[in-house]
Amino acid sequence: MRHLADARNTDLAHTERMTDHALSRRLSYLLRHAPHEAGLTLAPGGWVPLAPLLTHLNVTRTQVEAVALGSDKQRFSLRGEHIRANQGHSVPVDLQLTPATPPTLLYHGTYPAALDAIRAGGLQPMNRHHVHLSSDPDTARRVGARRGPPVILTIRAGQMHDAGHAFFVSENGVWLADTVPPAYIDGA
Repeated sequence: MRHLADARNTDLAHTERMTDHALSRRLSYLLRHAPHEAGLTLAPGGWVPLAPLLTHLNVTRTQVEAVALGSDKQRFSLRGEHIRANQGHSVPVDLQLTPATPPTLLYHGTYPAALDAIRAGGLQPMNRHHVHLSSDPDTARRVGARRGPPVILTIRAGQMHDAGHAFFVSENGVWLADTVPPAYIDGA
């Protein structure tokens, strides 16, 4: 995964302030995929103490707050002296999510080359804990556009839920499911 490699290779021996974009990528990488690289262990809920993370990154709390609170995607949550990534983890973690009733329809942005696999096996979490779903097509379109021209899939979430599939919603409004079987996907 290119974005993980980019985040891993961010030059942390900088002499100036790390850009917000670089800090966001580095936080995402450490809090979702490699907390051990900063000497951190994810507590229940995915929380880690902020102080050792600040030291590891050589940044200030103000910088981290600006990234965590100022992002339109709200990837991170701050609570007191702790921080976490809201979703997207590839390392084992109990995010302590509570099942929720989804809206009738949810959306997933992807790219054309993934459609054959989706048609055959549905949406899978791949190396993450959950499949990420959006409550609106515009957000799904932005997500899908990261790898080229987007394809927006419509998920019949209400029907899935009625059939016994669990849904969760992260603190930043991303809907999560363990998988989405092909029978509930329109547009694939």
